[in-house]
Amino acid sequence: MSFVTWEFVAFFLLVLAGLRLMPTRSSRQLLLLVANVAFYGSGTAWHLAVLGAPALIDYACALRIEEAGADVQRRRSWLAISIVSNLGLLAYFKYADFLVDNVAALLGVSTTPLDVALPVGISFFLFKTMSYTIDVYRREIPACRSLWRYAMFVSFFPELVAGPIVRASVFLPQMERSLALSWRRTTIGLQAILLGVTKKLLVADRLATLVDPVFQAPGTYSQGTVICAVIAYSLQIYCDFSGYSDIAIGVARIIGFDLPENFDMPYLAGSITDFWRRWHMTLSRWLRDYLYIPLGGSRCGTARTYVNLMLTMLLGGLWHGASWTFVAWGAMHGAGLAAHKLWMARRGPAVATDARVSLLRSLASWALTYAFVCIAWVFFRAPDFTTAVVVLQKVAGLSPGGASWMYLPFFLVLPLVAAAHALGAFADRRDHLASRPRPLAGRYVLLPRPGFASGFVLTAWLVVLFLFSTLHRTPFIYFQF
Repeated sequence: MSFVTWEFVAFFLLVLAGLRLMPTRSSRQLLLLVANVAFYGSGTAWHLAVLGAPALIDYACALRIEEAGADVQRRRSWLAISIVSNLGLLAYFKYADFLVDNVAALLGVSTTPLDVALPVGISFFLFKTMSYTIDVYRREIPACRSLWRYAMFVSFFPELVAGPIVRASVFLPQMERSLALSWRRTTIGLQAILLGVTKKLLVADRLATLVDPVFQAPGTYSQGTVICAVIAYSLQIYCDFSGYSDIAIGVARIIGFDLPENFDMPYLAGSITDFWRRWHMTLSRWLRDYLYIPLGGSRCGTARTYVNLMLTMLLGGLWHGASWTFVAWGAMHGAGLAAHKLWMARRGPAVATDARVSLLRSLASWALTYAFVCIAWVFFRAPDFTTAVVVLQKVAGLSPGGASWMYLPFFLVLPLVAAAHALGAFADRRDHLASRPRPLAGRYVLLPRPGFASGFVLTAWLVVLFLFSTLHRTPFIYFQF
């Protein structure tokens, strides 16, 4: 069930009506649990078994880990059961065909595809349940004794399919809230939902009209058109994924839960390291805490640090999809992070310069970072290496010729997104100077105070969204992961 359908609107209104009628916190939580099951089971009912099996295994393993007390061997054994079962499910559903195809290619034999159906959101909820047992093992949180509360954490429908990846330490304490509907939380949540819907329908789905045909046959288009398509994809995937996160955060806020931010204007980053502090932040922190640091992080010498960065990003790329193009994307980002770390170590502390030199240096850093990210996105979007190479040849001017396509909505959307980022940077600076907390779901949710001005801006926003959003709906990009 997609967030940008009337089906979801009806579903969500029914949930809110039920929460309003339920007399106690327990009854509201039970209603939400039923809603979670209905939401995930609305697509394919058997996916509920894929969701429930690892949830029950991790619930039991966490209890056994806690009961083992000081018995390190038992604790590790139960943790191993949890991790192996989660990774085993992920390997089967997501990588079985990939592994079979590659082994067959190495052996020079033909094989029949397994055609394993990929349950929606499996990468997200398995990472969520796995982090829970690891946190219990590390004694960072106690094991949850209530099965239905734990089930609420695993299956919470706003973030179940595509994140943000919420940890038990963040979600479970919020189960103590009353979940009574609040007008203040509703207005803030609606702003986040409206922002997310705008990103999805007005930007991402519009740009898909340019991106999809160009990446399908890049050799038939001119250099300028392919460059526009590459830039358009960088905006499409950002607005598509951050739009989903905004809607999820807004829906959860209305219900009564606060989800972590997932994006922080990543295309304002001045380095690849800064980019990963801003892009898909819940995944970045997951990879850091549960992969990079356990591998040794930066504690085992310079060479090992670079190896750990590469391994983390290679696995992060593979997490996104069972394809060598995703591995290449992860390898590029791993190499970029290692190169930036090496550059910072050799450059030493920044030397103070005059304002103009500092500005030029910042602009150059931003431009290089954005160009690197866009080139890496080519491998993320291309269906295979052959297509990616053709796109890069077109971008570099090594393959002249092709049809020119002046896709007008791209040139209308580009300044809109740039203006939104400029507004966000201004709001960030203003809030920092005033020591104010950051607004929910993007710093540029800046509707004026209640009154005529607020109503005017909101009305104009809805009119623009209605008139200019595309009628062609595309699935959220991260549904495939």
